[in-house]
Amino acid sequence: MRFRSAAAAALTAAAIALAACGDSGDGTARTDPGSAATRAPATTTEAKASPELGTNVPAALRVNVKDANTLAGEGEDALKQRLKKLRGHPVVVNQWASWCPPCRAEFPYFADAVAKHAGKVAFVGLDFTDDRDGANGLLREKPPGFASIFDPKGEATRSLGGGRVSPSTFFIAPDGSLAHTKLGGYADAAALEADIRRYAIK
Repeated sequence: MRFRSAAAAALTAAAIALAACGDSGDGTARTDPGSAATRAPATTTEAKASPELGTNVPAALRVNVKDANTLAGEGEDALKQRLKKLRGHPVVVNQWASWCPPCRAEFPYFADAVAKHAGKVAFVGLDFTDDRDGANGLLREKPPGFASIFDPKGEATRSLGGGRVSPSTFFIAPDGSLAHTKLGGYADAAALEADIRRYAIK
């Protein structure tokens, strides 16, 4: 019985480790980005450079999409300004970093979601305690379809209550209030789609 309990605990811990990366609190990643064992395998499906929008898409959402796959601003003030411009629309904010394998793994899910919902939902990334070269490399390798705020000190991320687990995803209501926080990565595109429909498209 003791062996079974220990084995179950080990499996649970492994599942959590695979679903998310931690942060030491001083901006230092706990996962080694240079280790081949920690890198997520490259995807064979490339995301579109930017989603195609219909003619009736609100101007704020259209402007937000124009910055897709770039570091479009830095720090907490840049995040606040972007969210202010998107007030009146639901916003999905994804906390990510190039040193985080689960973040890499879920980027294609976000690319699909952005392509599907960018006309009704705004998507924004938060590049948490990262370096520009690594971040830009990941954005080129696996473009997620959303604009990101470069957050080297983690202040912008912490302003939403994030920074404990990477990735994390924040669902912000049209009135600017926080509707839901998802800690850890999405296992598949269907799980992300379910949360978008539950917390962003009502």
